[in-house]
Amino acid sequence: MDNRYIGVFDSGLGGLTAVRRMHETMPGESIIYFGDTGRVPYGTRGRDTIIKYTRQDIRFLLGYEPKAIVVACNTASAAALDTVRDEFDVPIFGPVGPSCEKARRVTKNGRIGVIGTAATVRSGVFERSLKKADGALDVTTLACPLFVPLVENGRVQRGDVVIETVVREYLQPLRDAGVDTLILGCTHYPLLSGVIADFMGEGVSLVDSGAEAANAVRRAVAPAESGAGETRYFVSDDPAGFTQLASLFLQQDAAGSAELVDITQY
Repeated sequence: MDNRYIGVFDSGLGGLTAVRRMHETMPGESIIYFGDTGRVPYGTRGRDTIIKYTRQDIRFLLGYEPKAIVVACNTASAAALDTVRDEFDVPIFGPVGPSCEKARRVTKNGRIGVIGTAATVRSGVFERSLKKADGALDVTTLACPLFVPLVENGRVQRGDVVIETVVREYLQPLRDAGVDTLILGCTHYPLLSGVIADFMGEGVSLVDSGAEAANAVRRAVAPAESGAGETRYFVSDDPAGFTQLASLFLQQDAAGSAELVDITQY
C-alpha cells in the first residue's frame, strides 16, 4: 500500500475531468490538483514557454512528495512531456499515449480523428504516436480553439445553439472524413461529449484523453489503503472563481476551497 498523494496539473480547470475519473475508479487515493489559472490557456503559448510552465507545475507538486504525477493538460503533454519527464525522479503520466492506445483498440475502419488546442495539434504528437504504432491508420487532426472558453462559460448543453453551431463548423471535416473514433485531445472537451456525439453520430466512439491518463495511473501505481482519500486544490489565480466552476468539471461539489499559489517561485 502507498498512501502518498497523486499530483495532477493542468493549465486551468480541464484537468478536473481526469480527477473526476480518479474519484470514480480510485476513491481511496489522495490527490493534489494544481490549476495554473493565472496563465491559462497554454494552448496559445510557444513551446519554450509551455516547457517552462510545465517544469514549474511539476516542482510545485513535488513539494507534496507524490507517488506519481499526471500531466492532465494535453498541450503540456504534447509540447513538454518528452523533454521534462527524465528530469524528475517520479513517474509522470500524460494523456497522449493512453488515449492513442484506446483509439487503436476501438477503431474499426482505421480512421481516427483528433481534436485539441492549436498548440497540441501543431505539435503533431497524437498523429506521430498513432502512426508509429500503425502506419496504416488514417489520422485527421483539427484545432478547436473556441471550445475551451465556451466550456468555461458553461456553454456545454445540448440545445445550446452557440456550442452546437461551433461544433458543427469545427467537426464537419471529421464527419466528412468518415472517422469512427475521435480523441478528445483536451481535458475540457469531455464536457462537450453529448453535443459532439450528437453531431458525429452513434457510430463514432469518443476517447476521453484525461480519463485514459487516469486509467494509466490506476494500472501503474501501488494503491492506497482502503478508505476515502482527500483531494486538495491549488490555483495560481482567482481561487473563488475556480471553486465556483469546479463542480461543472467534477460533476460534484469540490470539497473545500482552492488555495492560492505563487507558481513563479518554482
